[in-house]
Amino acid sequence: MAIRRICKYGESVLEKKTRKVEMREFKKDLPGIIADMFETMDAVGGLGLAANQIGLDLCVTVIKIKKENEEYLRIVLINPELVEKSGLMSEEEGCLSFPGLFAKVKRYSKVKVRAFNEKGLPIEVNGEGLFAKALQHELDHLDGVLFVDRLPFITRMKLKPVLMKLKRQWRKIDESKMRIVNSETAK
Repeated sequence: MAIRRICKYGESVLEKKTRKVEMREFKKDLPGIIADMFETMDAVGGLGLAANQIGLDLCVTVIKIKKENEEYLRIVLINPELVEKSGLMSEEEGCLSFPGLFAKVKRYSKVKVRAFNEKGLPIEVNGEGLFAKALQHELDHLDGVLFVDRLPFITRMKLKPVLMKLKRQWRKIDESKMRIVNSETAK
């Protein structure tokens, strides 16, 4: 397992739709990629991470969310599709590809996603609230859509000069060179 560098705003891999995973083709490499994705996400305290955020053109995402009983639910979604959506919410959202930037984004409050798990078995996941937001955010990444693309046009225009300035700073950040000081934060 290894912590990978997270691609930042402005890198073209984030703006392209990822290619579907053929399980036969990636069966050998997938466990290592998934382990790296969870380790990278844990190292920076993230909730979700898409494969293209670590430079891979694969339709794979991982999500780690705290359940009511304080345990974590770790989910791997391969070739996911949003099949149902309802309700609306508008909440602050951030992204590991935009370190420290948060903005209010409109999302569906309930969603259903169909995908394959890490074993290649079909799964169906229902999400509400924060979990629904995470699912939509990660599926957007796999489609080459960034959370700032979901902002109203006027907000995006006002944010553009700030993003250009931050883009230069973010380019210097390399999570793969980080050391986890407290392993408890990675659980």
